[in-house]
Formats: sequence, structure tokens, C-alpha cells
Amino acid sequence: MFRKILATIALLLCVSPTWAATLYVEEFTQPLATYYQAATMPGLVHQTVAITGASVQSAAFNVGTVLIRVETDAICSIEISLNPTAATTTMRMAAGQTEYFVVPAGAAFKIAVIANT
Repeated sequence: MFRKILATIALLLCVSPTWAATLYVEEFTQPLATYYQAATMPGLVHQTVAITGASVQSAAFNVGTVLIRVETDAICSIEISLNPTAATTTMRMAAGQTEYFVVPAGAAFKIAVIANT
């Protein structure tokens, strides 16, 4: 009986799991810029974007904006461009995560967000 239990445990340990984890990779065309992760206060504009099951865009960034701070209270994916559409395959953010992004001044970029798991 003990051998059967050990054989069953050994078999369970050798079977690979059926789920697969995901690594999210974001590629950038520019090298890291020399910036401090700090911003001059007060900020130019404050806005929020609802996180839903569909991609939602922010308002266009102010023409003077060169740095944005993004904080999320839920797991989501984001995309930043002139006319962004977020998908669950774009840059993922964990709940409670905060990131800073450099954006081109005067380009009227926006950020789009969609719920993710």
C-alpha cells in the first residue's frame, strides 16, 4: 500500500501543469532617458479613465506634458499613442502599480486602458 502511495506521489510530481504563465514584454525604440522619477508639482492636468472590459481612451494630454504618472487600482493593460487601443496583450499593470512614462510634448498623445487578469 505504501509503495502505491509513493508511486502516485511520484507520478503527480512528474506531471507538468496544464496552465501556463504569461510574460508581458514591451519594446521601446528609444533608450532610457536621464530623468528623475519625480515631477514638478503641481501637475498640469489630473484625469481618470474607467477600467472596463473594453478599451477606453483618456483625453489628449496637454501640449506641455512630457512626463505622465500612471497608477492603477485594478489589473489592467495600457497603450499610449496618438490613437491608442488597449488590449489584454499590451503592457500589463498590476493592481496598485505606479509607472512613469516620457511622452513627446505637443503630440496630443492619449492613454487607453482595458481590464486584464
